Amino acid sequence: MLDSIQWLLPDIEQLIWQRIVMAIAIIIVGFLVQRYILKPSIKAFANFLRRKGRSVIADITEQFSKATRYAFMTIVITLSVSILIKVWLFTAESTKDFFISLMFYFAFKGLYDLLTFYLLHPERLQTGKDQDILTPFFLRISKVLVMLVAMFFIASLWGFNLNGFLTAIGLTGVALAFGIRDTLTHIFGGMSVALDKPFQIGDWIATEDQKIDGVVEDINLRSTLIQTGDKGLVYVPNAYLVNRPIYNLSKRGKRKCEQSFYVSSSNSEESLRAVVEKIREQITLHPQTEKEIIHVTIDDYRPGSFRLFIRYFVQTNDTGVMLDVKQDILFVCKHLLEEYAIELIPADSELWLRND
Repeated sequence: MLDSIQWLLPDIEQLIWQRIVMAIAIIIVGFLVQRYILKPSIKAFANFLRRKGRSVIADITEQFSKATRYAFMTIVITLSVSILIKVWLFTAESTKDFFISLMFYFAFKGLYDLLTFYLLHPERLQTGKDQDILTPFFLRISKVLVMLVAMFFIASLWGFNLNGFLTAIGLTGVALAFGIRDTLTHIFGGMSVALDKPFQIGDWIATEDQKIDGVVEDINLRSTLIQTGDKGLVYVPNAYLVNRPIYNLSKRGKRKCEQSFYVSSSNSEESLRAVVEKIREQITLHPQTEKEIIHVTIDDYRPGSFRLFIRYFVQTNDTGVMLDVKQDILFVCKHLLEEYAIELIPADSELWLRND
């Protein structure tokens, strides 16, 4: 059996049962150590760091745990095989590059696992209250860079000629750029969204044409995922959002309310002025209305009718609260109109619609 690998390891010796037993014992002990000592120790150390307020270092420790244990077992197996065949594989000319490549692979794997973890939990990297929407972009790009660096680094250990390969990639990249320019437009659109920060994950946004209206679920390189009220999840190309006015409805500090009543021109001017002043006074007294801007006025006249226009702002961004306030004001208007015996006409009445 050993003759088949003699060309790779010329100094290999015949197997004897003592070395076989020793190699198996080393593997078993190594497995038990990584399973019942190394893994719990790493977890305990991460918990200790987290209690000390060093959450980022604790996350790094936890995410490198799997790669560290894999690297440990690789060392154990290499050691056991070295004892088995009496060839030190760590430094043997034909195997040392392979061993070093594996160690670098596990190092890059730990970094890749860490980036994947933060991509799933980007809030753990946030230091302020607002989530930075650039974080998912940088994490995704970093994962790609880690894979490329790992590939080139390991390839260089094996003497692979990277110059010709990089030149070919450069030429291919130019050709691809023309073929995927639409995709690149969306990617740069996404970067523009990330840099301008018109919204972030969790915000309720709407476009001016109302074709997009919903909550931002995710922002990636090509598109933004929006949860709408009636259409479910919608993937919107970033270039579409960049080229349109976007309303960030989550950032509103107050909500505008407008109401209109149509009254007959047979009502006296005195009673109309009195009810206007009374409605304005009641809106001002409401605890949740903005006091600086309250408009209550007769703003239009048609033969046989006036329009009583009301505009005010509610100090909230909660639609439920806004509707409750609007309901309060509507009931106040009803009572005042009845108190001053103001005659109303339907909004679709000919007295209002006709323009004589």
